[in-house]
Amino acid sequence: MKTSKTMLTAAFIAYSSMTAAQAQTAKDLVGAWMLVSNTSVMADGTKNLNPTLKGMAMFDANGNFILLNARSDLPKFQSNSRLTGTAEENKAVVGGSLSYWGTFTVENHDINFKIEGGSWAAWNGTVQKRIILSLTADELTYNLPASSNGGSNVNVYKRIK
Repeated sequence: MKTSKTMLTAAFIAYSSMTAAQAQTAKDLVGAWMLVSNTSVMADGTKNLNPTLKGMAMFDANGNFILLNARSDLPKFQSNSRLTGTAEENKAVVGGSLSYWGTFTVENHDINFKIEGGSWAAWNGTVQKRIILSLTADELTYNLPASSNGGSNVNVYKRIK
């Protein structure tokens, strides 16, 4: 009897952890989220934690989203004009920031972003998939299998209350 209860408890815990990773509908994502962790995994397997990357994602009930990421250590342009940055300043900003917006859907373990526009033009007009690794009321973790940096990313967000 004790073994049966133990097995039943273990099965319930396993089932609960599997269902926590599933967003049932897009409503599960509605709200504002703050990026708390970003780890890049390059093609050679090298992992890089990006501690200076800050970001925010917002999802509304009509299926619209916006996502903004920027490194906290981006350079201030000496000219004080974003239109006349040096090659070095421009390279740092392009490599250290990413923004995009559009509409989203949730299917099974995936968030599908239909990107209407953003700072990385190669994604405009495409559908980008994010694989949900875990989702609770307060935390979202997803994998971006084909990142704009050439590898993959795992992002962790905390819900803003």
